[in-house]
Amino acid sequence: MHILILTSLVAALLVLPGCSKSGTSVDASPIEKSFASADATLKSAADKAVAAIKSADYSSATVELQKLASNVKLTDEQKKAINDVVAQIQKAVADTGTKAAGDASKALGDAQKSLGK
Repeated sequence: MHILILTSLVAALLVLPGCSKSGTSVDASPIEKSFASADATLKSAADKAVAAIKSADYSSATVELQKLASNVKLTDEQKKAINDVVAQIQKAVADTGTKAAGDASKALGDAQKSLGK
């Protein structure tokens, strides 16, 4: 019974961090600024990426930014904006993973202490 409770607790702690926004925010403004006057196709793709970033859907944002980055019509400013924002996304994802692992470890330690009583 104790193992079932412990397993449920750890599983819940691993799922919950994925439901919340990470502590590291991603600034989408470089994408918004550099694509403000772009042609409709590029602007539409940039807008999709920005919307995904603002909703903390970093997987979709990365996919959109990768598609955008493959376009040969990009200016140097647009390429730099994409690279900068992708780096921010990578940091946010890494920070979230580190926090989740720390939270799970703490919860496991707490559960072990309570089971020992």
